[in-house]
Amino acid sequence: MEPEIALNKLFGTDGIRGVANIEPMTVETALKVGQGTAALFRGRKGRRARIVIGKDTRLSGYMIENAIASGICSMGVDVLLVGPLPTPGIAFLTRSMRADAGVVISASHNPYQDNGIKIFSAEGFKLPDELESRIEGYVRCGEAQGARPTASQVGKAYRVDDARGRYIVFLKNSFPSELDLEGLRIVVDCAHGAAYKVAPLVLEELGAEVVPIGVEPNGQNINHGCGSTQPELMCRTVVSERANLGIALDGDGDRVIFSDENGKVVDGDQTMAMAALDMDSRGKLAHKSLVATVMSNMGMEVALKRRGIQVVRTAVGDRYVVEEMRKGGYNLGGEQSGHVVFLEQTTTGDGMITALQILSLLLRSGRSLSELASSFEPYPQVLRNIPVSVRLPLEEVEPLKRAVEAAQERLDGKGRVLVRYSGTELLVRVMVEGEDNRLIQSIALELEETVSRELGREE
Repeated sequence: MEPEIALNKLFGTDGIRGVANIEPMTVETALKVGQGTAALFRGRKGRRARIVIGKDTRLSGYMIENAIASGICSMGVDVLLVGPLPTPGIAFLTRSMRADAGVVISASHNPYQDNGIKIFSAEGFKLPDELESRIEGYVRCGEAQGARPTASQVGKAYRVDDARGRYIVFLKNSFPSELDLEGLRIVVDCAHGAAYKVAPLVLEELGAEVVPIGVEPNGQNINHGCGSTQPELMCRTVVSERANLGIALDGDGDRVIFSDENGKVVDGDQTMAMAALDMDSRGKLAHKSLVATVMSNMGMEVALKRRGIQVVRTAVGDRYVVEEMRKGGYNLGGEQSGHVVFLEQTTTGDGMITALQILSLLLRSGRSLSELASSFEPYPQVLRNIPVSVRLPLEEVEPLKRAVEAAQERLDGKGRVLVRYSGTELLVRVMVEGEDNRLIQSIALELEETVSRELGREE
């Protein structure tokens, strides 16, 4: 018997995700997701609806792609297949081609055995919770089964042969026309993922000397020992190749981590701080504000506040960052993990858009990346991921509630504590941040022990 999808667990913080060929990432569920998505978006413009489908380089992408396409076509909606392309490329093509929705098959930075499904609206934004819940209702209740078309009303699937070229032009157009990358030596790590052709080509066409790594996908090596979550290879290559900087993307190309010329990692918080200070100096930072999640380093917030820039906090997930940006009229936001959103250029996190914005800052300032990245001193930060067996509301776990309150008293306003559930795994994530490294290490250990004792898995 196939395991049942747990109620309200199909969509997490970034779409659906799991081990490929195990629920919820089976072809059976993918077909229903395709039907539900088609049912939600068909018939909105008085014509046959069209939905773009793209993917990363995982082996399981073939079966999931075919299942989703079949489900969409079975509901009388046409499919535009673009093959391997970064997640933000699908968002762009959905807007550019006036499609009704876009679907990305990717598990982002996860290992190759996982896969996932993310859905974009016609405007290129990730769907809000309410629309994801409606698709989930189709999947669970079979609501999409009622009105299946027949004969000539069944949908068709088309392959878009120039999809990559369209996206490359879009990326290049985001770079200032008066600048070029001549004289820069750049390492780009594509994580054997969706950007393995796009990223090197864009940098080369803009004039850079490119040292590409992670550009030989075989279906199983995506994110393996490379990419934004494992940037050590990029850092070593920058030093050995005497490059000016390094760019490490993740498997679906929507996040980026940099290396400076000395082989030192530059994370998303440093990237956002650089961009915020630059945009503010040019009068281009909307409302003198940056939108970041609760995970972003307190040191960044303190440094930007000194320059009169406000940091607006959201829940974890670039989708929530973008929702807050749209609601408040902000134009810069992102996550410590490397999702950075320049809302005047694009609608979602885009590793290459971010890289090009930082490269233009380097060229305009005449400074090195190490100089620009030193705009703030990060507070020490400890992260713990604790496996749990149950998912009780954390505010109802009294011993944990008391432990968090005690931790905050010990920090005495010079740090913070965050305890939350993972949006994609059965884990509790603990983050402790503060000026005193020994103190936060001690607090993190105590909180980890409390979580394990109250919610942990039985051996």
